[in-house]
Amino acid sequence: MLAEKLTPFITRYNELSDLLSAPDIASDIKKMTELSKEQSALQEIVDKAKTYQQVLQDISDNKEMLGDPELGELAKEELKELELQVPLLEEEIKVLLMPRDPNDDRNTIIEMRAGTGGDEAAIFVGDLFNAYLRYADVKGWSVELMSSSPSDSGGYKEIIALIKGENVYSRMKYEGGTHRVQRVPATESQGRVHTSAITVAIMAEVDDVEVDIDTNDLKIDVMRSSGCGGQSVNTTDSAVRITHLPTGIVVTNQDQKSQHKNRDKAMKVLKARLYDLQMQEAMEKEGAARKDQVGTGDRSGRIRTYNYPQNRISDHRITLTLYRLNEIMTGGLLDEIIDPLIADTQAKNIEAAGF
Repeated sequence: MLAEKLTPFITRYNELSDLLSAPDIASDIKKMTELSKEQSALQEIVDKAKTYQQVLQDISDNKEMLGDPELGELAKEELKELELQVPLLEEEIKVLLMPRDPNDDRNTIIEMRAGTGGDEAAIFVGDLFNAYLRYADVKGWSVELMSSSPSDSGGYKEIIALIKGENVYSRMKYEGGTHRVQRVPATESQGRVHTSAITVAIMAEVDDVEVDIDTNDLKIDVMRSSGCGGQSVNTTDSAVRITHLPTGIVVTNQDQKSQHKNRDKAMKVLKARLYDLQMQEAMEKEGAARKDQVGTGDRSGRIRTYNYPQNRISDHRITLTLYRLNEIMTGGLLDEIIDPLIADTQAKNIEAAGF
């Protein structure tokens, strides 16, 4: 019974309240912070559990009053309203009972690269990155450019950025994959629709202690930064290329004038890639079902199509189609796509858990 599964959460929440009021804990800032964080994480499910338990109790009380000549009709009406609340509360609780992705609260590194389609693909990298900037602004997140490789025709061959804020990864993780765009390029004289593709990789930012990198496994090269046309940006060896020898991962950064800053940013991206690689390997071991549940799945798979002539945006993972492409791209309205993806993932998790 669902109500029984909620009891341990309430019990633990009450235990934490007692611990936090104890004099010895009040003087231990580290322990108090740890316990407060745990209690805060339980707050939402405990509040929902108490509401659910109260509704069940009210239903029981009203059933007992049905035979009362004076209160029977009132109890009958109230019973209808209460019974409608039960399935809604149960669905909300089931979602809260699901294990959270441990990365959901992390900041996020996003890597975008032009794929098939040449100049048009690079231009769309810029367009989609601008859409992410507007979405970040709507969410109150901040965006820090890590590295970029502009294209001569506009947009970017590659761009890497760090997005900071509340629950960034929990939403942006659904953006990882291949994005296909269909539109008439500005250079197309015949008005023909061209199809291009770009790839988006979403990685959780990690702390230094979470990814242990042996310096002997690194090959670090420094060079002069170059612009998109090959011209020298500055005359010092500030650009940094780091190669992780065991995996062959290569990270290059040249956006900063300081070699030290370029190295720091390159290391941050390298650690995120290594952590992401560990996650993918762990997922492979857990099997395809787990990959489907977390919503990331195959990073190389086509996830979305942007059809500009029809003002249509389609997400292929849940067969979602909206004829609001321009509004979504220019207005930071990606929640119209991400919310259904989250709901779909939650439904799959609930089904897999056997609720």
